[in-house]
Amino acid sequence: MPKRKLTPAYIIFYVLFLPDSWRILFGVIAAVILTPAVVKPEMTDAGRVVLFLMLTAIGYAASRWPANRITRLLKKLIIGDRRP
Repeated sequence: MPKRKLTPAYIIFYVLFLPDSWRILFGVIAAVILTPAVVKPEMTDAGRVVLFLMLTAIGYAASRWPANRITRLLKKLIIGDRRP
């Protein structure tokens, strides 16, 4: 099987159809929304970064089902029945 040429369209579709990219996006969005609500005034910048990373990881872990559903829906809409 010949190697597929790496094009921008190939990379975009690969990222779009990868559930992990959606999980990372959900994790970052959750952290952006929740971090200001949890941060205490006496926290240092390092503490805020650690809190942000923790909330990102929790959002990543919690978004498995929605990410899989989104990628399945996108594959069905864009590729249709042509996928292997």
